[in-house]
Amino acid sequence: MTAPGSDVEPYEVLDAELVDLTAPARPEIRLLVDQHTVLRPGQALPTTSDGPRYTKRDLDISEETARALDAADGQESGPMRAFRAWCGREQRVPVPCTTATYTEYGRHLMSRGLKVTTISNYMSLIRTTMPVGKQPDNSLFLKLLKEYRQTNKRAVRRKQAFPITLPYLIPMMEKAEATGRPLGWRDAAMLAFGYRFLARRSEEVDLDIEDLVVMDDRIVVWLLKDKTHQTEDQTLTLHDRPDLRMVPRMRRWLAHLAAQGITTGPLFRHLLKNGTVASSETRAKKASKRGDYLRGHTVNERVKHWFAAAELSTDGRPVSAQGLRAGGATDLGESDATEEELEEAGRWAKGSPIPRKVYVRPAQKARHDPFAKVPMYGHKTWPRQGDAAVPQETGTLLYTFISDRLDEQMRQAYVTGADGPAAVRAYADELREIMRLHQRFTEATYAQDEAAAAEYRQQLADRAAEWEDHQEYPLKTAA
Repeated sequence: MTAPGSDVEPYEVLDAELVDLTAPARPEIRLLVDQHTVLRPGQALPTTSDGPRYTKRDLDISEETARALDAADGQESGPMRAFRAWCGREQRVPVPCTTATYTEYGRHLMSRGLKVTTISNYMSLIRTTMPVGKQPDNSLFLKLLKEYRQTNKRAVRRKQAFPITLPYLIPMMEKAEATGRPLGWRDAAMLAFGYRFLARRSEEVDLDIEDLVVMDDRIVVWLLKDKTHQTEDQTLTLHDRPDLRMVPRMRRWLAHLAAQGITTGPLFRHLLKNGTVASSETRAKKASKRGDYLRGHTVNERVKHWFAAAELSTDGRPVSAQGLRAGGATDLGESDATEEELEEAGRWAKGSPIPRKVYVRPAQKARHDPFAKVPMYGHKTWPRQGDAAVPQETGTLLYTFISDRLDEQMRQAYVTGADGPAAVRAYADELREIMRLHQRFTEATYAQDEAAAAEYRQQLADRAAEWEDHQEYPLKTAA
């Protein structure tokens, strides 16, 4: 079409659409090839267009799964929760943390005077919690820890729990049962089972009733995991003993639960003062995390309670629930159990140095005193009955001799099954009396009260006379 009187070329009007220059470009198609790609004859090179096409449906999760993930995320370790709280106060980013933050927190733990092993374990847990590839460098922290170890002797020393061996365990269980209350039944079952199971307290309180098969002479335990078997379940057979009476004690506790309609769920539970099991609603208010399960701290408190109630005393080491595990291992070590047998009984990792260093070797050393070969001062042989001047060491020799013979009698009784519980009770009573007598003798000696010291020494000699034919009898008369 041409305008009239114009030299302009004719033009044509066309219908068209506007192009949106802001629209996203089509994704680039790229090859998906690396050194591991293998093509069969006739197969084309793989590209990004060959992959699956995801929609929003493929990315959605349900509300139930979201809640489960939130709960799983909330189950951080105590050290990590403490680290987050410290970072909040110090206005630092906890995850992923910087090397400076990690090092500063390690120094903070040292300033609190914590044990070296405790600090090392805490910091290891925190570091492994960080996202993969974003873990802080721990070399500066380890440098500080090395210096801390060298300048803080108390921080290096590890306090081991006092071993609750059978002579201590039996009186504790009997004291618990003497109350005639369900609380005592629960605790007696818990003590017997913990000793024979060589339980870590967290393992014992996490067990369910369904995890146990109680037979006439043993208890079979299914254990989902423990400290050294995180991905491997175990089936353990715990044989009972006449002195331990683990099976009847456990059956009595289970019967108490069954009478209240409880036949599944947590094995050891909190009780009200009237002996009934605390309801789930009550426990949810007081212990939202543990719920119906007993807390490990509660086991600790009950062990301490019955130890004190039985009027027992330690050698200075602290009493705790760990003492049940240590007690079983100590009894095994003193009874010449091999390192392999201890590993199996305590479920330590194969080749672990703990059974050898903590139980077997100390038990062997305790039975051997190289200074026993050295004659007493002023005597060519052991002090003889009737000597004009018997040194103070004689009373100690008599005490050691008597306690060793009592120990032999007790062990022989429960090994042979001949009235084991009665023998253990008698042993504990006699040993306490001998300890008190030796204490009085020692006090009189240091007070230079020769008459009183001689009287207590004579009482020890009279008690030792029962074994005067024994080859180690301290008051042998010279031939």
